[in-house]
Amino acid sequence: MSLHGTYDPQNIFALIVKGDAPCFKLYEDDEVLAFLDAFPQSYGHTLVIPKHSAARNILEVDADTLCKVMRVVQKLTAVIVEELQPEGVQVAQFNGAPAGQTVFHIHVHIVPRFAGEKLGVHAANKADPEALKELQTRLVKRIQG
Repeated sequence: MSLHGTYDPQNIFALIVKGDAPCFKLYEDDEVLAFLDAFPQSYGHTLVIPKHSAARNILEVDADTLCKVMRVVQKLTAVIVEELQPEGVQVAQFNGAPAGQTVFHIHVHIVPRFAGEKLGVHAANKADPEALKELQTRLVKRIQG
C-alpha cells in the first residue's frame, strides 16, 4: 500500500478501538489507546494509536491528534523503561508499506531494546497470550502507580 489511498474502517486497529477485536490494553483516554503488540519485535513492544482519527499515516493526521498520541508515547516510554530496564528504547512510526507499515491506521511503536538481543522481524511472530497478559498486568500496575 502506498502513502496515498482510502482509510479502511475495518483495519485491525479500528476494530480494536471499536471493541470488535481484542488487545492487551495498557492505557486509554478519550483520544488515545495503547496496547501491547501481538507480534512484538522485543519484550514490551507497545503500540500507541489515536482513537478517532481516520488517518493512515503521518501525512494525514492532524497536528493536535499527533500531539496527544506523542504525549502518551512519552509517558509510556518512561513507564516501560522503569519497569523493564532495557538498555535502550526505540520509538518508531512507519508510513506506507515500503517503509514497513503493515496496519494502515497511524500508530507509534515503543520498542524496548535489550543488550545482546536482536530485534525481531516486524509483524512476523505472534507472542504467547499468557506472556502478554502477564506483562500487561505488570505495566498497568506501574502506570496506575
